[in-house]
Amino acid sequence: MSNNGNKTSKGHKPTARELAVDVLTSVEQEGAYSNLQLNVGLQRASLIREDAALATELVYGTISRLNTLDYFLNRYVSKGMEKLQPWVRSVLRMSLYQLLYLDRIPPHAVVNEAVNIAKKRGHQGISGMVNGVLRNILRSKEELVIPENLSPVNRISLQHSHPKWLVERWIELYGETVAEQICASNNEPPSVSVRVNTTMISREKMINAMLENGIEAVPSPLTSEGILVRSGGNMALTEWYRDGWLSVQDESSMLVGTAVGPVSGMKVLDCCAAPGGKSAHIAEIMKDEGLVVANDLYPHKQNLIREQAERLGLESIETVVGDALELKDRYSEASFDRILLDAPCSGLGVIRRKPDLKWAKTPEDIQGIAALQYELLETVAPLLQVGGILVYSTCTIEPEENEKLVARFLDNHPQFGIPVEEPSSWDDLRQVALPRGSGIQILPYHFSSDGFFIARIQRFS
Repeated sequence: MSNNGNKTSKGHKPTARELAVDVLTSVEQEGAYSNLQLNVGLQRASLIREDAALATELVYGTISRLNTLDYFLNRYVSKGMEKLQPWVRSVLRMSLYQLLYLDRIPPHAVVNEAVNIAKKRGHQGISGMVNGVLRNILRSKEELVIPENLSPVNRISLQHSHPKWLVERWIELYGETVAEQICASNNEPPSVSVRVNTTMISREKMINAMLENGIEAVPSPLTSEGILVRSGGNMALTEWYRDGWLSVQDESSMLVGTAVGPVSGMKVLDCCAAPGGKSAHIAEIMKDEGLVVANDLYPHKQNLIREQAERLGLESIETVVGDALELKDRYSEASFDRILLDAPCSGLGVIRRKPDLKWAKTPEDIQGIAALQYELLETVAPLLQVGGILVYSTCTIEPEENEKLVARFLDNHPQFGIPVEEPSSWDDLRQVALPRGSGIQILPYHFSSDGFFIARIQRFS
């Protein structure tokens, strides 16, 4: 019998819960990305659809609620959670997540499954401890409540499972009410949205095809190419996806391509393009007429962009590999009508998709990435033609990476400014999202989409 318990033994086909424990332990011990680790695990395990969905729920849910789960578990684990082996922590956290947040699973099934995993992976003492902890919790489950006398930071941190430093930061930036709305929204499952490839089919026809196939779909209120899919499974596994009729993309992300405002025949540069969704969207808006230069730092990501373009039947995308800081050496000044700098960022707007982000990031990460972002913006801006538009975007909600950075750039470069005209879609956006200098800040709760910042900058001389 294995004593380290770290992985499901070779040759054994894992259950949904065993797979979840493997992924959770890898994320904690090795700093692995939950989404990548889960995808690899699901491919190997070949679980039926319902079990794959359960494993996914357990991984993301447990990571999302990590500090709340540990707060309660520490009451019942006599020597404290920190002293346990990582895989045992994962079993207990995953089990408490089911007991607190998933109504449809019978409590006795949760306990039995946890004990079985502990028996397979550890010695009798561990399985006995797991059994005792979970049964004690069931006997006093009504006592698992957040105390009322906590400070706003501590209350929000425990109620909505976010690190204290992040809650403090967001209260300072946005106020207590909005900070709590952001944190609550980050724990909701992400909505499914797709972008229609309008070079192949109209949105109306795509929605009709979905409805005819029993899929609940409605037009996105944010973008003219977007569709919200209320039910219907993984859209990336459909024939529509394989045939290039649609791409899976968040609504906020779709707004970036629209903000670029490309027109057929233009020459557009996408500086940090992988995996290519925004480059493809720009090419689609241009009716595949013109040139979209899609640059990325890594050669293997160039293949992702190419595959995306081929799937969508787009011939106007040219992929190049290189550091975006060196694009000025490859292209002459004023080479492009439009530039998109979708900058590397802290990612704090996409926590609902990548819950481990909130536990991995530090305040220093934000400062470090902001320095790179500014250098990128300053480097690629001269490649824009006079009269052209540069779109700077991030999937974060941090002003240091967003409006403060753009304001600093505009102060230091008087030949650039805020465009006179805005995309027509921004009229409705501004009713809900936050106007921020030359841009707009979408918070995660505004449209149940990703948190995004989008700024449009024009070159005047």
